[in-house]
Amino acid sequence: MSAAEKKARADLRRLQSAFEKAQSQRDKASAARREGFERARKAGLSTRDIAAETGLHHSRVAEILHGK
Repeated sequence: MSAAEKKARADLRRLQSAFEKAQSQRDKASAARREGFERARKAGLSTRDIAAETGLHHSRVAEILHGK
C-alpha cells in the first residue's frame, strides 16, 4: 500500500470519527432543546410564545414538541 493510500485511509477514519462525534453532540443538543420546550409548555407558554422566544415558526415548535 502506498503512502498516499495510507494517508487517505487515515484521513477517512479521522473524518468519520469527527462526523460521528458531531452527530452525537447534535443529538444531545436536540434532546435538550426539546426538553426545554416541554418545560416552557408546562410553565404555561404556548407554542407561539416559544416560537417568539426562539425565532422559530410556531408549527416548527409543535413539530419539535411532537418529536419530529
